[in-house]
Amino acid sequence: MTATRVTDVMTTPMLTLAGDKTIAEAAHAMCEADIKSLVIVSEGCQPDGIFTSTDALRVLADTEAPDEVAVEEYMTTPVETVSPETTLPAAAERMQDYSHLPVTDADGDAVGILTKTDLTAAIADSDGELATADAAE
Repeated sequence: MTATRVTDVMTTPMLTLAGDKTIAEAAHAMCEADIKSLVIVSEGCQPDGIFTSTDALRVLADTEAPDEVAVEEYMTTPVETVSPETTLPAAAERMQDYSHLPVTDADGDAVGILTKTDLTAAIADSDGELATADAAE
């Protein structure tokens, strides 16, 4: 039995934004998509950082003008990424420190995102098969 891999459960497409966009634009995009994070990318879709709802709260605590502040000033860097071929147990171990892991291909371009919500759903849907598959490796 083959272990479930990140590619099997990641969210795709993911929402991305350029770092020079404002906090207000980021918050609006996150609310519209009903998500808690976006990947901040440079040209070529390489992740430069991640902006989460927690970062947005930090902005509100620090400033009264989110329309004037760029996302790059509050995004989390360096961004931790994971390969699509990483097993879910290995990704879960990394997610003890990170709630959102952009998934990158061999060229470093973002191809999706793995969130704790994705991981929880995969475990709930697995009927115990994830643990069995991982033990077989």
